[in-house]
Amino acid sequence: MSFLDQLFRKKNVDDAIKSAEQEAIHGGGLQKNLRVIDLTALGIAAIIGAGIFSTIGSASYNGGPAVVFLFIFTALACGFAAFAYAEFASLIPVSGSAYTYSYVAFGELIAWIIGWALIMEYAVGNITVAVSWSGYFTGLCESAGWHIPAWATVDYVSAKEGFEVTSGLLQAGTPASLLTDAQREAFSAWTEAPQIGGLRTILDIPAIIMSILITALVYVGMRESKTTANLMVVLKLIVVLMVIIVGVFYVDTDNWHPFVPNGFGGVMAGVSSVFFAYIGFDALSTTAEECNDPQRDLPRAMVYSIIICTVLYIIIALVLTGMVSYKELDVNDPLAYVFSRINLKWFSGVIAVSAVVAMAGVFLVFQLGQPRIWMTMSRDGLLPKRFSHIHPTFRTPDFSTIITGLFVVIPMLFIPSDTVLNLCSMGTLFAFVLVCAGVLKLQMTPDAPRGKFRTPYVNAKWIFPLLLLASAAFLFSKFQKETTDWLTNQKEAYSVEDLMSGLSEQEINLVRTRIMQTDSAGLAAAQGTLATYLDKLNDESYHQTVAAMPIADELKFESGWNHFQHKIPMWLFIFTCLWLAVLGFRHNLSLIPILGLIFCFYMMAQIPFKSWMGFFIWLVAGLVIYFGYGYKNSRLANGKTT
Repeated sequence: MSFLDQLFRKKNVDDAIKSAEQEAIHGGGLQKNLRVIDLTALGIAAIIGAGIFSTIGSASYNGGPAVVFLFIFTALACGFAAFAYAEFASLIPVSGSAYTYSYVAFGELIAWIIGWALIMEYAVGNITVAVSWSGYFTGLCESAGWHIPAWATVDYVSAKEGFEVTSGLLQAGTPASLLTDAQREAFSAWTEAPQIGGLRTILDIPAIIMSILITALVYVGMRESKTTANLMVVLKLIVVLMVIIVGVFYVDTDNWHPFVPNGFGGVMAGVSSVFFAYIGFDALSTTAEECNDPQRDLPRAMVYSIIICTVLYIIIALVLTGMVSYKELDVNDPLAYVFSRINLKWFSGVIAVSAVVAMAGVFLVFQLGQPRIWMTMSRDGLLPKRFSHIHPTFRTPDFSTIITGLFVVIPMLFIPSDTVLNLCSMGTLFAFVLVCAGVLKLQMTPDAPRGKFRTPYVNAKWIFPLLLLASAAFLFSKFQKETTDWLTNQKEAYSVEDLMSGLSEQEINLVRTRIMQTDSAGLAAAQGTLATYLDKLNDESYHQTVAAMPIADELKFESGWNHFQHKIPMWLFIFTCLWLAVLGFRHNLSLIPILGLIFCFYMMAQIPFKSWMGFFIWLVAGLVIYFGYGYKNSRLANGKTT
C-alpha cells in the first residue's frame, strides 16, 4: 500500500459498529439510557444559551431587524447539515460524530483533521460560554449586594490590555468620568490584583469554578447529566416564552424601520454571533452509543431541536428589535437590557437568573461531546489507549473527561473569549461541510452502505445551477456593492479595531480634535472615547469619517495583499459552488446535502481571514501529533479492523 493510500485508509461501517459492540462486551461500552425526548432536550440545551442571551444583541446591532433573515439562513444551513448528520448517525450508530463519519467516507487523514477541529470547537466554544456565564453571575451577585473583585472576573491578558488602553486614555486627558464600565473594570483588575512574587493574580474565578463543577457532573454519568439538562431546558423555555409574551405588548413597529439599516453586509456581519447560537446540535451525534435506538431517535431529535429553537430565535429577534432601536442592542445582556429600559427591572432579574442556568446547560452539552471524540479517536489507535478508558462505576470516559476540563480551564486563564468565538464557528462549520460532503461521496460511490434514515432526495442536476444564477442575480440587483466587493481589490477603510491599534497617542488626539470640531455631541454620547464613537457609526458615516481623518492614508485604508487576503475565502466559496454544480450535473446528486455544504461554506467565507489562519495553525499542530503518533499506531495501520 502506497503512502497516499495509507493516509486515506477507510474504516468499514460494519467494523466500526462491531468495534463499539466489543468494547461494550469487554466493559468499555457506555450506558444506554437516552430517548428521543432526552436527545431533543440536549439539543435545545446546547442551542438556547449564550446565543439567545448574549450574542443576539451584537447581531441585531449590526443587522437591525433584518437579522431574522440571518437566523433563517443559519437555520437552513444547520437543518441541511442535520439531515446529513442524521443519515450518517443511522448508518454508523457509534460515538465520534463527524470524525467517525469522515473516517468511513474519506479516510483516516481527513478523519483526524475533522476530529482535531471538533476538539477545538468544543474547547474554545466552552471558553466563550463560561466567560459569558461568569458575566451574568457576577451581575447577579452585584444585584444581591455581594461584590466580586474585578481581578477575579477577567483573564490576565484582557486585564493587561484593558489597563494599557485605559492608562493611555487617561494620559491623553480623557476624564475618568467618560471611561466605559469595561475600561474601569480592566483598570481596577490590574491595579487592585494581589501580587505573588511580583506576578499579579488575575483569573475568572466564577467561570473556572463552574467549569470544574460541570466537568465533575459529566464525569459522574450520563443519567445525571441528562436529568440536569432536562430541568435546565424546561426553565429556559418557560423564561423565553415569558419574554415573548410580555415583550410583544411593548413592541413599537416604528423600531422596525428601516428593516435593513446596514445593508446585506450588516446582516452578514453577525454570522459568527448567530451561528454560535446554533452550534451544539451536532454534539448529539457523539451520544449515539448511549441512545436506546440511535438510528431512529437521533435524526428526529436533531430536526426537532433545530426547528423549535429557530422559531424561538426569530420571534425573540423581532420582539427585541421592536421594543427598542437596534442601535441600543450592542450589549452583553440584551434580553435583560430591553426590559430594564421599559422599567421592568424585576423581569430583568428573572432573565439574568435564567441566563445563568441556560449557559450552564450549553456548557454541559459541550463537555459531554468532547470526551467522546477523544474516546473514539483513542479506540482507533490515533490517541493513547488511556483516552478510551471507561470508568467501571460511572460508565463514562473518565480520563478524557478530565482532559476536556483542563482544555477549557487552562486556556481560560490567558485567552480572551472574544478571540475564540470565530475559531469555534470555523471548527463547527468545517465539520458541517465535511459531513455534507460525506453524504455526497456516498451517493457517488457504487454499492455504498446506507442507513435506515435517508436524506430526502431532490435531483440537483438542473435545480442547483439555476439556484446559483437566481441567487447571483438577486444579490447583484439588491446589494451590488457588497456582492461585487470580492471581485475588486480597491482600498478599504480599516475596521475600528485595526484602525485604533495602528494609531499613536498623538494621532488619536488629532482625530479626536477633528471630530470635536464636527460632531462634539456624538463624541460626548459615546462617552468621549474615539473607538466607541467610531463603532456606533453606520458603514457610510464610518467611511466618510475615516476618509476625513487628518492622518496618512496608509493608516486609514487597507490595500494590496493585506486587503486581498480577506477575499480568499470568498474566492474559495465561488470555486466550490462551480465544482459542486459540475458534480451535481454529472452524478445526479441530491440537492439537500449540496445546499448544506454551500450554506455552511458561505458562512465560513464571512469569517475574518485571520481566523482562517488561526484555524490553519491549529490543524498544522494536529497534523504534527498525527504523524508523530496516530499514523503508526492506527488500528488500520496494524491490520486491526475491530
